[in-house]
Amino acid sequence: MEKEKEEQRNDPKLETVLVLQGGGSLGAYECGVYKSLYKNGIRFNVLAGSSIGAVNASIISAAQNTKEADASALLEGFWLSLAENMTAAAVTAPLLSSLLPLPHLSSDKMMAILSSMYSALYGNPKAFMPKWFMFGSSDYFMPYKWTYLYDTMPLKETLNQSIDFTKLKQGKSSNMEDKEYSRLIITSTDIQKAEPVIFDTAHMDIDVDKVIACVGYPFYGVRWIEKDGRYLWDGSLLTNTPMLEVIRRSPIKDKKFFIVDVFPRQQKELPENMVEVWHRARDIIFMDKTDKNIEMLKLNERYLSLLRKMYGAINSDDADIDPKTKERLKNIEQEYHHLARTHSGPITDVVRVGRKEELHFILEDADFSLYRIKKLIAEGERDAERVLSQTKRDRD
Repeated sequence: MEKEKEEQRNDPKLETVLVLQGGGSLGAYECGVYKSLYKNGIRFNVLAGSSIGAVNASIISAAQNTKEADASALLEGFWLSLAENMTAAAVTAPLLSSLLPLPHLSSDKMMAILSSMYSALYGNPKAFMPKWFMFGSSDYFMPYKWTYLYDTMPLKETLNQSIDFTKLKQGKSSNMEDKEYSRLIITSTDIQKAEPVIFDTAHMDIDVDKVIACVGYPFYGVRWIEKDGRYLWDGSLLTNTPMLEVIRRSPIKDKKFFIVDVFPRQQKELPENMVEVWHRARDIIFMDKTDKNIEMLKLNERYLSLLRKMYGAINSDDADIDPKTKERLKNIEQEYHHLARTHSGPITDVVRVGRKEELHFILEDADFSLYRIKKLIAEGERDAERVLSQTKRDRD
């Protein structure tokens, strides 16, 4: 890891990027991964995320921009604060277990089911409030008019306590020459136009409303947010791994990506019922197409390299090209320079840390029990250590 730290410090053309996916409570796994990266001295020039990944990225970015802050401790504190009031699920579990005798389920899966049911019914006082507890709403007795089941006002209050938003303002990040400053790129979706809305500290301040706008996941009934005249849903509807968004927003510098996959890429067991079918299909959809994106970007790099060689050959003094043809070729010079300027930074490396799944349960991303959050953090930390050790062995 010392070689990697030195590489980060000494290469001004290299951006180290952390990309965090959406996945509800599975964001605790990302917390564990980041704990390991932080412990190994890896700092990021760019942090990007969708949904809960946008929340994690915002906490890390603000903390990194506060030089004395321990970003790892702040992120873990956020996750433990979400879980601390969920211990009531453990109290409810024995009663529900007696009412739902399902001997074929392991105790771990039963606890996951009960915790998710508890969250769905009662919400989470630090993250989301069910509509049926909002007695003062004008449409309370007209559920056929409801456009959401959960309000994220509690999460807004929690983030205001967890993030110093003065550290997410446009400033040094606009030119990104300060290697100590981390740039934040988070994604949401315009409901009416079905297009991505990107919040980027290189071009704007990011406040709590913009972070909240990234987490309105409609299939779980989470409320959309109105921001700057747009109505916004979760960014994961368009991309759950905003790697291409980073490339498009910061096209010039070379990139080393760290990507955290919270949804398992492989599952040996075939689904045995429709719930498991939906679960596996959901995993595949949100696992995203990162491998294809990387393949496409690598191909793009080869095309640009070929163009660069052709351009050099055409403009060399000894090029055996008649003046008329050379003049015609020079007409494409502006287009070449545009491509070279906006797509020139290659991907030097991609380090991926992927979660493996012991339980196949469609609502595992809604389990906010203290037991599960701590377990996810530990799993993320363990998996990241394994990947970093393997990366170091490969480099040596």
